[in-house]
Amino acid sequence: MQDYEESVLFLGSWGPFQKKIFFVLCLTCVPCGYNILSVIFLLASPPHHCDIPAHRNLSQEWIQASIPAEQVAGQPERSSCSRYELDLVWNLSAMGASPNWMLNQSAQGSRPEVLLSNLKQEECKDGWTYSTEYFQSTVVTEFDLVCSEQWKQPLTSLVYFLGGLSGCFVSGLISDQFGRKPVLFGSIAILSIFSSAVAFAPSWPVFTVLFFMLGLGQIACYIVVFVLGSEILVGSSRILFSSLGQPFVYAFSMMLLPGTAYLVRSWRHLSLIMAVPGLACIPLWWLVPESPRWLLSQGRLQEAELLLRSAALENRVEAPPVIFHPPKAEKAGSQKAESVSFLDLLKTANIRHITLKLWLIWFSVSVSYFGLSFSMSTLYGNPFLNYFLLTAVELPAYFASWLAARSLPRRLSYISFSLLGALALLLIQVTMKSYPTLTMFLVLLGKFGVLAGNGVIYTYTGELSPTVIRNTAMSSCAMFSRVGSSVSPYLLEMAEFNELLPWIVLGVLSLLSVVLCTFLPEMFRQPLPDTIEQMPVTQWFAWSWPSKTSLKGEEKVTKEQTTSLEIICTTCL
Repeated sequence: MQDYEESVLFLGSWGPFQKKIFFVLCLTCVPCGYNILSVIFLLASPPHHCDIPAHRNLSQEWIQASIPAEQVAGQPERSSCSRYELDLVWNLSAMGASPNWMLNQSAQGSRPEVLLSNLKQEECKDGWTYSTEYFQSTVVTEFDLVCSEQWKQPLTSLVYFLGGLSGCFVSGLISDQFGRKPVLFGSIAILSIFSSAVAFAPSWPVFTVLFFMLGLGQIACYIVVFVLGSEILVGSSRILFSSLGQPFVYAFSMMLLPGTAYLVRSWRHLSLIMAVPGLACIPLWWLVPESPRWLLSQGRLQEAELLLRSAALENRVEAPPVIFHPPKAEKAGSQKAESVSFLDLLKTANIRHITLKLWLIWFSVSVSYFGLSFSMSTLYGNPFLNYFLLTAVELPAYFASWLAARSLPRRLSYISFSLLGALALLLIQVTMKSYPTLTMFLVLLGKFGVLAGNGVIYTYTGELSPTVIRNTAMSSCAMFSRVGSSVSPYLLEMAEFNELLPWIVLGVLSLLSVVLCTFLPEMFRQPLPDTIEQMPVTQWFAWSWPSKTSLKGEEKVTKEQTTSLEIICTTCL
């Protein structure tokens, strides 16, 4: 079979057909972006303290005094998980004593001096009272996932990301077998169905199972949209879609959920609203075609040609009499590719060193990206505004990574972005207690650096991996990325030891990825390796800026390799 890119050149790169596909696929990306921050708002944990039953008939003064004060980050705060023994407090109240009288015993008092701090404490036997300043109800408040049950909070987030990890593998296998379009709308249906089902969860175990399926649909939707757009579009339209179009719409849809959560403070109502974007995408089924590349790979030449001839009519161009010629040597090439396995990533010393570094970099980037989102809950201010700003900063980050990928060396780009993010995160420990506005700026700057570096490392990984094992290499890196996102909820647990510890860990992980990247070979405007033996050897601390004469000879090859690389890198996920 002749090269697919050459076969569809008659369509052009930006006609009515490509414009329709571009905008329709961007719309199908809205449900998965809208749902990603659900793990933040559904599982929000507002301030709380032990409930004092009304039948105890205690005055408001005694109710306030019944909760011990604790030192949190140097500031006194009411205890979240204990109270003074209520029977003893009730007896003291019945004796006519008051908390102030107890703390300021006069010399003429006939009763012995009793201090509240000397009273015996007990756990919250009657439940908790939760602050409703920002949230009317959440999963945490309804199922009481606090204190002794607090371990269920990060576990629930872990289950959500494990659903995403499963979605990476399941969606790839099913889409390769049954096509991209059914999996795309199937994952959108999963998002809508389980978003609605979550709203009726009667218990935490049921919610956790449904939340797993929600995570599975969320990542599967994003991946299939990316793959479908990369396979249908060609040339500049594909680069525009994969680098700017889909990421921008994804980030914009993420920005919508904080606004929705601000208006709808009940987690059950919010879950129902999260199903709306998926339902709105159902009519798009009749506008999204199947991938002609996938049809071609399945030997369905007539269907692929019929689709492309229909696209030619939309673009008002004439299709050639025969678009695709029968395959001749394709079987031999596919058999050769099948002989490569996962273990080949560790076959030689060179590829082993590169693979291990990439795994650690992807893990660090993912922990930093999602850790930032979870650690935002420890900052002061309105959580809805904080998360809106945290998602809004993704727009310039995507644009910056796209510009860097076009004109700057890979190592220099990644190290610059990640170093910027690491320094910003490490400076938070200086400003957090005294300068909340500056702290928020540093958080946003850190998110910008981490996300822009993430965009660069994605392209960099594909360029470092040889063609014969590029799918496997990208899949393995994606797996480590999902492992990183799965452990990121536990970063917040470190704040119990020191509120600055999560930010320090995020900054150190970003610095670790910078150090590892310095030992990777530069691939900017270099020919992609086809075999493991052709992989470049690391040249430590050396950035190669290609000369103008070499750029002319390599420009055409580089463009062809880059466009085909995007499909290879994403299909496997």
